[in-house]
Amino acid sequence: MKTKRTLALMIMSVSTATGLWAQIDVHSHAITASYMDFIKAHGAEMDEGFPIPGWNVEEHLAFMDQAGIETAVLTMPAPQPWFGNGAESAAFCRKYNEECAALKARYPGRFLFCAALPLPDVKRAVEEAVYALDVLHADGVKLATNSYGQYLGDPELEPLMEVLNARKAVIITHPHKPSAVNDKLIAEVPLASYEYLAETTRTILNMVAHDVLVRYPDLKVVVPHCGSFLPNALPRFKGLLPVMIKQGYMKPVDVDANVARLYFDLAGAATDDAVRSLLTITTADHLLYGSDYPYVAAPALVAAKGSLQQRLAAMGLDPQAVLSDNARRLFGADIPVREYGEKLVRLAEIEVVPEKLEEYLKYAAEVGRVSMATEPGVIALFSMQDKADPSKVYILEVYADQQAYQAHIQTAHFRKYKEGTADMVRSLKLIDTIPLVMAEFVKKAQ
Repeated sequence: MKTKRTLALMIMSVSTATGLWAQIDVHSHAITASYMDFIKAHGAEMDEGFPIPGWNVEEHLAFMDQAGIETAVLTMPAPQPWFGNGAESAAFCRKYNEECAALKARYPGRFLFCAALPLPDVKRAVEEAVYALDVLHADGVKLATNSYGQYLGDPELEPLMEVLNARKAVIITHPHKPSAVNDKLIAEVPLASYEYLAETTRTILNMVAHDVLVRYPDLKVVVPHCGSFLPNALPRFKGLLPVMIKQGYMKPVDVDANVARLYFDLAGAATDDAVRSLLTITTADHLLYGSDYPYVAAPALVAAKGSLQQRLAAMGLDPQAVLSDNARRLFGADIPVREYGEKLVRLAEIEVVPEKLEEYLKYAAEVGRVSMATEPGVIALFSMQDKADPSKVYILEVYADQQAYQAHIQTAHFRKYKEGTADMVRSLKLIDTIPLVMAEFVKKAQ
């Protein structure tokens, strides 16, 4: 009885860890061919100090399937496509936004997008925001921390903030190269490692200093990379504020009220310390998952996401809230709740010849690792041993559908496992299941 109870708990745990509720990535980039052509035409491929990675929609979807991500929010990467000609930048942003809208339509439920705007041309940015949100039904807008020296919070941006606030828009912020930077320094120490964090902190503090989020309370602003340096900078900012007000350099603002309206993605190095630090300035319902794909290799992102889910639970946080529910509330009804009835979930009960157990476990570990790394349709292959009798092995198998299972058993790595362990297995029982846990997750998300 104890073994069966432990097994049931493990199945529930694996269901959560492998993404059997629809997970949402709020930080990813669509680096379209048109974007690369435009940037190359202006010789700006290295403007941010490092190469722009390759991207295509098929590889992005494959990564999402492998990582258990149902929906990704697409945004334009850096650099900002503005090179002194406002009309040219506006025309390109329109083209890019229409391409992203087409991706959203072509893959229902898989992609949302936040529109690119031709800043620092505010008039044209307002026009594009209206078109993108009202006509293309963009899910928000992406704003660079600065557009050639025009930082968020700048009074020049007031007309844009009014338009976005009226539409209760989500704003995805993303760091870009500072307007003044030591080129020699960033060539030797990539600005993404430190200056992007400072840049994000700089622009959010500028928004707070101008009381933007209190004056425009329907804006929903997402801060990237674990809040950057804000957990460290905000206490100092709050301590200096009374002095600056007294000297006449700043106006009174409600710092806490501004910060309370911010959301934070966990893209980047979401260490336990970083998450705990972030929770000193926000609440768990404002944490969101972000991958930063394709700037990090897919296998590393898959591993990091699995680690993050486990560590969130260990810290007493709800992984489903951070990886799904919080983003669903933020973006609203445009993210469908996926039905999971089509998934194939089964339990393999295996009795292994004791003398060959060690060798068998090596085969099982290899087929699990390779399958998860190379087959998007394999959601979980999770092996467990009975503590009382280690020769009894249980494998939780979750496949996207029957077709994914049939493709799996035809792979070379599965055949290697099957043939290599043929004389190691005394008995094998396959139990097809009705995944009640997943149904409960779907109900909760609805």
